[in-house]
Amino acid sequence: MAQTVSRRPGSRGVLYWLLSNVGRLLISLFVPAVTFVVLWQGFIFLRDNQAPKLVSVLVAIVWGVGGVALLYFVSNWLIEKLPDLWRQRLQPFVFVGPGIAILAWYLAIPTIRTFFLSLQDAVSRNYVGLENYVFALTDRVMLEAFRNNLLWMIFGTLLSVGLGLLIAVLADRTPLETVYKAIIFMPMAISFVGAGVIWKFVYTYKGEGAGIAEIGLLNAIVLALGGQSQPWLLQPPWNNFFLIIIMVWLQTGYSMVIISSAIKGIPAELLEAARVDGANEFQVFFNIIIPGIKGTLITVSTTIIIFSLKLFDIVRVMTGGNNGTNVIANEFYLQRFTYGHAGRASAIAIILLLAVIPVMIYNLRQFRERKAF
Repeated sequence: MAQTVSRRPGSRGVLYWLLSNVGRLLISLFVPAVTFVVLWQGFIFLRDNQAPKLVSVLVAIVWGVGGVALLYFVSNWLIEKLPDLWRQRLQPFVFVGPGIAILAWYLAIPTIRTFFLSLQDAVSRNYVGLENYVFALTDRVMLEAFRNNLLWMIFGTLLSVGLGLLIAVLADRTPLETVYKAIIFMPMAISFVGAGVIWKFVYTYKGEGAGIAEIGLLNAIVLALGGQSQPWLLQPPWNNFFLIIIMVWLQTGYSMVIISSAIKGIPAELLEAARVDGANEFQVFFNIIIPGIKGTLITVSTTIIIFSLKLFDIVRVMTGGNNGTNVIANEFYLQRFTYGHAGRASAIAIILLLAVIPVMIYNLRQFRERKAF
């Protein structure tokens, strides 16, 4: 009888513990959900109201920032009340969960949808199998775009990283290092479209004829030196290299800053010891500096390679892809928004994604080897 009595309080205690923790778990999930719904309804209200725009912007900032902070605070506070086992399992998702949800909604789901669209016809009504991929891999214009992207990837990356490395090493030895680096980095503040407009004036060609004055900077220099003006952007395949110069102008500052910071991380004692042992500057550069910043060089190179594969703005502004300058992203734009062929455009987008993925995987492996994250 005593044993029976002693069991009952234990059973009640377990039941109480179970209900208590299940209740906390449900509350920890329910309250953030309610908070999110309130935030969403507030967004709809701000979007549809007739208040002055300035008032709407201010309310949106306060509502958005405060609401998101409240969402994180409430969720974390409630999960802190759970037992250690549940807290350890759920707490990471309080902070990682919204990021994963955003990536899924804006990246994963659109990618899957694009893949299914790539298997359909121009108006996305009938499935045509791999017909769009056959077009993307065999059409003359697409093959030309692949060739041009390869040129951008090879020459653009080599010149950007090479010049960035050279400038980083040389500027590090001058008293006006900050000034020189600021000037070279300045183009990074210009958008790609803005850079295209600037360089379009540089390459402008008015044509031969009496009374026509050249306004392009490059042709003006050529005429001043006694040469003849040239239609720089109308002569394939050399016009691709004139466009690549714009990318080099934009990306050299980026690579210079990253590489310069890596060079400054090399111990000065190591460099001095090499010089004391009789090593000249070339030996120091190739045997100490380059191996010391190898990881940084790989990271900068892969970043610029990815940029060159996705390149669009410069070509679109400068030539529109005409005269042998087309690239993959521009052909996607033409197929979707000019020719109205959703299937071909989606296939090109998937191929571009597949081309970028190996570079990204390689970059991530380098990060892991160096324990960057």
